[in-house]
Amino acid sequence: MEYLTSLVSLALIASAIRVTMPILLTALGAVYAERGGVVNIGLEGIMIMGTFFGAVGDFFFAQAFPSLVQAVPDLAPVAGVLAAILAGIAFALIHALVTVTFRVNQIISGVALNLLAAGLARFLNILLFTQATQSPGVRGFTPIDIPLLRDVPALGLLVRGISPMIVVGLLLVVISQWVLLRTRFGLRLRAVGEYPLAADTLGISVTRMRYAGVLLSGALAGMAGAYLAIEQAHLYFEGMTQGRGFIALAAMIFGNWWPLGALGASALFGYFDALSLRVVRLPVPYQFISVLPHVVTILVLAGFVRRAQMPAADGVPYSKEEE
Repeated sequence: MEYLTSLVSLALIASAIRVTMPILLTALGAVYAERGGVVNIGLEGIMIMGTFFGAVGDFFFAQAFPSLVQAVPDLAPVAGVLAAILAGIAFALIHALVTVTFRVNQIISGVALNLLAAGLARFLNILLFTQATQSPGVRGFTPIDIPLLRDVPALGLLVRGISPMIVVGLLLVVISQWVLLRTRFGLRLRAVGEYPLAADTLGISVTRMRYAGVLLSGALAGMAGAYLAIEQAHLYFEGMTQGRGFIALAAMIFGNWWPLGALGASALFGYFDALSLRVVRLPVPYQFISVLPHVVTILVLAGFVRRAQMPAADGVPYSKEEE
């Protein structure tokens, strides 16, 4: 009974909220890319770049402006997040250029990005820190309380002392849902992902909208990487993404290519991820529990992918001259 209670404990739920965030942010990025018609499996590699440059930006900003950071400690992690977002956009730009402009196979481009990111992060880490697999420690954000919720029984325990990035991530879900449903940008992005020829006929630039979707995916995946390095580990180390970029793609599919759906799916995967980190008290081999997030991902995809309603032109290159 004690073991069953631990499966729904507040401590486990609080941990799940924290580990859900990098999956959620990356899944949001995938929604933007694929709603515009571009598959970006390079999000895992972009996350790797986000973890590395998040730690680098945080570390070197603190080294360059120690008095400023002492006065306002959160400036260093802000610099790290911005560096990670810029790195994510730069990597996503490569994917957009190759797939949208030159119409290279999107899966091949994504795989190449993942391989490039892993090697580049190791090379740059040796260059900057004279070691291959780990950066120095970095400072995270000051935890915050949500005033309206912190005194609510049970709920207060979940939102007390949380990272500001969690609040930002949840706000981004709501904003993204509104953007895709209610704004001109969102309607145009969805149009080029469903029927690019019709969108082009109406004067919508398919190339511009697809670039925008891919770059947004890079920014959000970079931010997810920064969260891992700055808020969870407080440093960069090789392999820290642990396939979360691919899990995020599964969350996007399970969420039916919508931000709110991606939130629910990410929370499910985040729960099993958190469970795999808190299995000491469970009478189950650790090796079995540690693969749970990936097993759940496979089962979800196997059972849901045939019923999923992906954008009609998702993964299909568009050329005005060929239509």
